[in-house]
Amino acid sequence: MRKVSILGATGSIGQNTIDLISRDPKAYDVVALTGGQNIAQLAKDAIDLNADVAVIADENLLPELRAALGDSSVEAAAGNQAICEAATRPADWVMSAIVGAAGLAPGLKALEQGAVLALANKESLVTAGPLILGTAKAHNARILPVDSEHSAVFQGLAGEDFDTVERIIITASGGAFRDWSLEDMAVATPAQASSHPNWNMGQRITIDSASMFNKALEVIETKEFFGCPHEMIEVLVHPESMVHALVGYNDGALMAHVGPADMRHAIGYALHWPLRRKLPVERLDLAKIGQLHFRDPDLVRYPALRLAHEVMQAGGLSGAVFNAAKERAMDGFIEGRIGFLEMAEVVEEVMARLDRRHINAEMTLDTVSKTDHLARQTADAVMAERH
Repeated sequence: MRKVSILGATGSIGQNTIDLISRDPKAYDVVALTGGQNIAQLAKDAIDLNADVAVIADENLLPELRAALGDSSVEAAAGNQAICEAATRPADWVMSAIVGAAGLAPGLKALEQGAVLALANKESLVTAGPLILGTAKAHNARILPVDSEHSAVFQGLAGEDFDTVERIIITASGGAFRDWSLEDMAVATPAQASSHPNWNMGQRITIDSASMFNKALEVIETKEFFGCPHEMIEVLVHPESMVHALVGYNDGALMAHVGPADMRHAIGYALHWPLRRKLPVERLDLAKIGQLHFRDPDLVRYPALRLAHEVMQAGGLSGAVFNAAKERAMDGFIEGRIGFLEMAEVVEEVMARLDRRHINAEMTLDTVSKTDHLARQTADAVMAERH
């Protein structure tokens, strides 16, 4: 039996991972499940999978978690420190699906144990790519991509010499507002931004998709994970979300990964790697689909993509600034403090204020954390000044 842990078990990635594991429960020994606030789901899954420990992020919810676990054998814990402790428990394979910068520290802890880290937390590579990759190398651990785009690139590179790669193209659905006018986007509500046309995801990642901040993070993640220059990375808007990425080679060939809009594909690939096993996902009927569409992204509509290339050029801790400012700007949008299009404006202003004096420090978990905190404070100040 493989020992597995799921960090962020109650989110969409975590639930899809549990779906796959639950189909073959005798093959897995579940060590730890962690969640944010959804006690009922966390307790149910922990009991069903007979996990060693269930951890809720909010310390105030520990009594409720204990009550929900009842007389089961599952240990209960709470708080960020407890999540990091859960990540240190011996496991062969760890899903890193905690949303946001909070996923970095437990991901590092899992790598320090030499585990295979299935990485769905894109913020880890965006904020601290060299740190997380260096930690994996130092502890002989392996990182496997779980974002559908990076899994597609990873599969497209299998057996190939990376020196022959000319371009990497990742696709974007365009999100909820891909056909809206800028005028309508300016007055869009959080509820409208939280409805994705193709994918069933949480609120924050769905809003990120509508603004293309999600894709901006993935562009940075591509550079960090595959070690390629930022000029090599392209983005195409692909409304059908069936071609997840393409790898272009020096002979003009494009290797495309085509599959349904179902995260169990990328999760299953990482779960079973290096094998490829049968998955319960739709089999595409290309004749019935008939045609697929692609177009270049409009950088006026999606300035986050431009900002991503500025981050990659700046290097250092600029990714931590970018991500933290983005998270706080989204908070401001959800709370009604700023408009949808203002999120990118806030992030750009924070990046301008926190120049090279702030981003050139040595990259450690401490400096990443301090930079994250400073960027959030600056974003709050920028939003207060605007309204």
